[in-house]
Amino acid sequence: MPANPQDALPIRLTVDDSDSPADVVDALFLGRFATGEQPYAHSSTIDRVRPGATLLPPGATVLRAARDDDRKATLAEGEGWTLLVSRWNRGADVTVTAVDSELAAKVLKQATDGAQDEPEPQPENVTMGFWYVSPRRGPYRTTRQIAAGTWDEVRPNYTAPVADAMGRLMKVTPDDIGGRLLLLHGPPGTGKTSALRTLARSWRDWCQVDCVLDPERLFNDVGYLMDIAIGEDEGTAKGRWRLLLLEDCDELIRGEAKHTAGQALSRLLNLTDGLLGQGRNVLVGVTTNEDLERLHPAVVRPGRCLARIEVGPLTRPEALAWLGREAHGREEAVGRDGATLAELYALRRGTGPAAIPDQGRGADAGLYL
Repeated sequence: MPANPQDALPIRLTVDDSDSPADVVDALFLGRFATGEQPYAHSSTIDRVRPGATLLPPGATVLRAARDDDRKATLAEGEGWTLLVSRWNRGADVTVTAVDSELAAKVLKQATDGAQDEPEPQPENVTMGFWYVSPRRGPYRTTRQIAAGTWDEVRPNYTAPVADAMGRLMKVTPDDIGGRLLLLHGPPGTGKTSALRTLARSWRDWCQVDCVLDPERLFNDVGYLMDIAIGEDEGTAKGRWRLLLLEDCDELIRGEAKHTAGQALSRLLNLTDGLLGQGRNVLVGVTTNEDLERLHPAVVRPGRCLARIEVGPLTRPEALAWLGREAHGREEAVGRDGATLAELYALRRGTGPAAIPDQGRGADAGLYL
């Protein structure tokens, strides 16, 4: 084994002031893998590293350590292996190269065992995944604990027909699944996102819920789409379902989408009931502010949707009941057509308009989309 990893690097590096020490550590790490001296590589990503975890196996010798503004890189070695730890915020990537695959797997396990920080589970929280394309790592998934109310708690936020439809959806089990597309549409501020959080809580025993933060990129990047279609099961039992949430996808599924979005609509439909979705327990949830009449007919055809729910404002009696005692003296603020959830929360906070107009509610509807 060469005394230093840079002695094995088969290329010449030119370093200038645009490169950081961490970039140099990354390049040094590739040396023994590039030459074939350590031709096997195993890696793992940890979303939340336990405080105090070094991510170094026993007997590791640290060769380089560099810290940038947003990342810390550590290069270490042992007999027959080399390890790179890249840490950012609470997360980390750990990669091991070794002379054989078994050794690489063993060292990686020693470095990462017990390193995942598992927060104390809270009954009102649900674990949700978030997908996005990272400039450094490409398609990437992280997880967060999201607060979500029970259906009984949030049911009063929805007008009666919507609440009935939502209630049936909350009780769905894998045996009930027909269509693979879940469509929530309606004006801004009516509680579509809030309903999806509660759905994630209601389904958490059998379904992993992931939110795609850049859906406009997802269906125009085949590699990204394949990564998500294959998915990350987090060690869950075989047969567990996944629900991919795509919010505010108006341009993707409106009537003229075939012209404006190119192949994006076709790929969405292929993921729900085409070849791409075959053999994968994947559901796709889409929210949009579009009216049903403006949606592409291929999206809403019979048999494609598990549920298709139009989420509208509460009626005037429902809105006044929602406000309860706080409605006293505010009856005039609620128009004859009722109010959206966002408007009611604004009234409760005392930040709402002097009166809620009956028509033409704007897009500035708060956080209850």
